[in-house]
Amino acid sequence: QELSDALDAPQINGSTPVDEREQLFHAFRDGSVKLLVVSKVANFSIDLPEASVAIQVSGSFGSRQEEAQRLGRLLRPKTNGHTASFYTLIARDTVDQEFAQNRQRFLAEQGYSYTILDAVEQAA
Repeated sequence: QELSDALDAPQINGSTPVDEREQLFHAFRDGSVKLLVVSKVANFSIDLPEASVAIQVSGSFGSRQEEAQRLGRLLRPKTNGHTASFYTLIARDTVDQEFAQNRQRFLAEQGYSYTILDAVEQAA
């Protein structure tokens, strides 16, 4: 909810009625909505083929399968030929950092490449 408010973007979560979800997904597909904040409900049965950026804020405590699903949905070929980017934000020295490292190892084993950027180093 905080991200949705901060970004002034519609949010879709488990309590969002199905008809409202479909309306928001349709608005995203047709370009009238440029940004959606989604929870884990976006892991299953949605099709946003032209989505080009995903920013994962919580990695579900290391679910490699869910991360692979998110990547697979985002990295589908785009009709305009553009590529997609997938970002994960992780707080240093938290339990999520360890889970993220496990996901990174798994993705590397699957052939995905990734770059780790440190916010502290980037700011310097």
